[in-house]
Amino acid sequence: MTAAPAATVVIVTKDRREEALRAVQSALAQRPSVEVLVLDDGSVDGTADAVRSVFPEARVVRHERSAGLIVRRNEAAELASAPIIVSIDDDAVFTSERVVSATVTEFDQPRVAAVAMPYVDVPQGDGVLQRAPREEGVYLTHRFRGTAHALRRDLFLSLGGYRGDLFQQAEEPDLCLRLLDAGHFVRLGRADPVRHLASPARNLDRIWFYECRNDVLFAWHNVPMPDLVPLLAKTTLHMLWLGRGVRRTRLFARGLLAGYRAALRGRSERKPVSRSAWRLYQRLGKRPARIEDVLGA
Repeated sequence: MTAAPAATVVIVTKDRREEALRAVQSALAQRPSVEVLVLDDGSVDGTADAVRSVFPEARVVRHERSAGLIVRRNEAAELASAPIIVSIDDDAVFTSERVVSATVTEFDQPRVAAVAMPYVDVPQGDGVLQRAPREEGVYLTHRFRGTAHALRRDLFLSLGGYRGDLFQQAEEPDLCLRLLDAGHFVRLGRADPVRHLASPARNLDRIWFYECRNDVLFAWHNVPMPDLVPLLAKTTLHMLWLGRGVRRTRLFARGLLAGYRAALRGRSERKPVSRSAWRLYQRLGKRPARIEDVLGA
């Protein structure tokens, strides 16, 4: 009888056939073996058929219409059979066959709900991000990046997963803050890094638009008063400054406006976290902290 996998590797993809094939190949190379679940979010380039043909051992779910990365990752959590979900982008690869197994061991603390897995953002250089500062001890951080993270499936589902209406961008900090409010933590990992290759097919204008929109919604949904107002002001000014730097001021302004409009239409969605959770989120955003220091605070 085959033992159930310790982890499900989730890859959501759309119109990145060659990159998705590389990502799936690296996932299937993990030892011990893992479940590999690929969700095709409405590709028209034959991605799903290519993955099924080359890697029949992978589980592929194809959708005719695109619903966005966040909705598909939520769907993947419902479909996964393992207690730990390891998620990478379709333009990322594991750098060794022991990345997933090493990450699974880092859930040895019951209050650790997620692991921010080490990764290299290749276009930005060879620095390793999201790595624990020391080999000993459990170090906590405020959030993970979507391209390299792992989650306890049961806790993720109990919180309702990611907010589907965000579509893409900023779903990670939103979830991580809600996890903190529920008494759970994000741990910095120590496994071999994931390589994020940053596909040239990315639509940067869409990414920037949703980043602006969803940064407003992150604050609106979660941040308690009186911190909400100054944070929204800071977010607005910061995004307009960034937009000017990349010569997309109007695009960034439209994203911010879309965020404020969505917030005003969804007043019932505002469920701010406790002030203690928000303070801890801010503290961990400045520097990692040992779990015993946080629990003893």
